[in-house]
Amino acid sequence: MEGRLLSLAQATQRLQPFRRRYVGVVPIDVASIIGTADREGDFDRRFTALRSSLRERQVRLARAFPNGEFAPIVVEKLGDAYFVVDGHHRVALARRRGMASIDAEVTEVTARWHLSAAADADELLHAEQERLFMSESGLSEVLPDARVRFSHAVGYRQLLESVQIYGYTLMRGTQLVLDRREVAGHWYADVYRPAVELITATNPTGLCANATESDAFLWLWEQRRELSVEHAGLELGDALRLSSSTPLRRARLRLRLGRR
Repeated sequence: MEGRLLSLAQATQRLQPFRRRYVGVVPIDVASIIGTADREGDFDRRFTALRSSLRERQVRLARAFPNGEFAPIVVEKLGDAYFVVDGHHRVALARRRGMASIDAEVTEVTARWHLSAAADADELLHAEQERLFMSESGLSEVLPDARVRFSHAVGYRQLLESVQIYGYTLMRGTQLVLDRREVAGHWYADVYRPAVELITATNPTGLCANATESDAFLWLWEQRRELSVEHAGLELGDALRLSSSTPLRRARLRLRLGRR
């Protein structure tokens, strides 16, 4: 839910961070504090207390620190987002007083996906699915800096299936046994990037204004597979030309993106 704090445990599970670094005490942006280590049921996204006993404690805290000079809070930073480990009431009070920043003892946690300061549960899902695609396809082992982004999280699973189909076809054609790293490398260099460049050069932005390049690739891949029933040996360029010139097929892209 949009109004709920993000869970640090869930974010860590989905993003699988690989590095931790102690930063020290620094001022941080209050608006970027969007999660908690263990108190999702006590505060909402704006750090409004959800129980009367918590609100009473905030009143006492406000009286004790009328100028906001309380001790630094403790947070973990994941991308541009902060998760409170200790100091939820101080954040709540800072929010109520309209403070732009607050001192915090920060530990920075690094993951493949750089979480945004406005992240929600949907972004966590995308981060997980992108990580799984990179890992299961083998692409993370050969091109760890490659970036794949979809409008809808199901796209990562569909793209993985396209890589696996390509790998099967490639091995049948070459009579070679390739591991997933080799398949992923060939797929990215020989299929994905050329297709994306072709789409960009042709500039079919009218297909769907909100589509990412990965959305557009997957759509083109599916179009070629569908058109190949009538046109054997169809290349991606021919599939793009046939699809982008047909109003019905352009409409299908909008429909598919909306339904994922």
